[in-house]
Amino acid sequence: MDMKLYDYLIVGSGLFGATFAYKAKQAGKRCLVIDKRPHRGGNVYCENKEGINVHKFGAHIFHTSDKEVWDFVNSIVEFNRYTNSPVANYQGKLYNLPFNMNTFYQMWGVTTPEEAQTKIEEQKAEAVAAMKQAGIAEPRNLEEQAISLIGKDIYEKLIKGYTEKQWGRKCTELPAFIIKRLPVRFVFDNNYFNDKYQGIPIGGYNKLIDGLLEGIEVRTGVDFFENREYWESIADKIVFTGKIDEFYNYRFGKLEYRTVRFEEATLDCPNYQGNAVINYTEKEVPYTRIIEHKHFEKFGTEVYQCPRTVISKEYSTEWKEGMEPYYPVNDDKNNALYGKYKELAAQENNVIFGGRLAEYKYYDMAPIIGRILKKITI
Repeated sequence: MDMKLYDYLIVGSGLFGATFAYKAKQAGKRCLVIDKRPHRGGNVYCENKEGINVHKFGAHIFHTSDKEVWDFVNSIVEFNRYTNSPVANYQGKLYNLPFNMNTFYQMWGVTTPEEAQTKIEEQKAEAVAAMKQAGIAEPRNLEEQAISLIGKDIYEKLIKGYTEKQWGRKCTELPAFIIKRLPVRFVFDNNYFNDKYQGIPIGGYNKLIDGLLEGIEVRTGVDFFENREYWESIADKIVFTGKIDEFYNYRFGKLEYRTVRFEEATLDCPNYQGNAVINYTEKEVPYTRIIEHKHFEKFGTEVYQCPRTVISKEYSTEWKEGMEPYYPVNDDKNNALYGKYKELAAQENNVIFGGRLAEYKYYDMAPIIGRILKKITI
């Protein structure tokens, strides 16, 4: 049997593909990475503008409680101390997220955890009583679910409009199970994540991707499907990180995705909104949030050493053919369809499927890396 050129052909240079390539190279394997985009890094790709690393495909904040994963990424590039602390803007008033004592003080003027708990319990009881009166035993939709978990004030100001923009449907038409719980914190802490470690690579995510792919052959602007037979012939195994339904030529039908689009602007001011992420929670504002990229890596006086700033307005959009797929729509219909593709994938001996699109599930970045470090034998 002819020896093939490569041990692994890796389709996609996002976090899964790049981390797999790094570990495979360490194991002495010959790898080729191809990507149909003109750049490496998939959705973590950054573009430098005005000395600012712009997250081209949305805000990426690395967070984990797994020390092995944290030490691994920091062995490639040092991470900074960025802490995700988004703010919500509702009709010109600002509220801290996640829901915490700052939020409750801004909402009701309460100053102690006990007062805040009492207020929330009162509002929940009102909601449950109103539902009972209307003969509703269990929440039938997202609106009823959210109000029974958190009360009407927070729901109406901070959840309703944002959720309707994200999903493109009214909360009364969305299933209750989308919100299983709403984390409420009775402390004055705006850190969004509970994880032990969080930050952003110093110099941006390209530094992480380039570090992972150092010394590995990478070809961008190459579509696996345009010359599939050739690509399949040059390697013993394939690591596939694209859409699993496309890999199987949509045999059972097409999976659905949600996507986001960005309107980017460079502004002649050093500090536009004072925070990396501000959510706009009213329905009438068409975008879901504004990202000001410099706050991911510049702190204190550094913000003003860079005279301009780059912002991105983020819009949730129904995914259509040709758009970049971002999020799997993990409803019953799509999960059942994915199950059929997964059965096919399980029969493959020489193909490894990995990542958001190939496994049809939402992944944060750290679990992707954790999976390769702990669960995949190279």
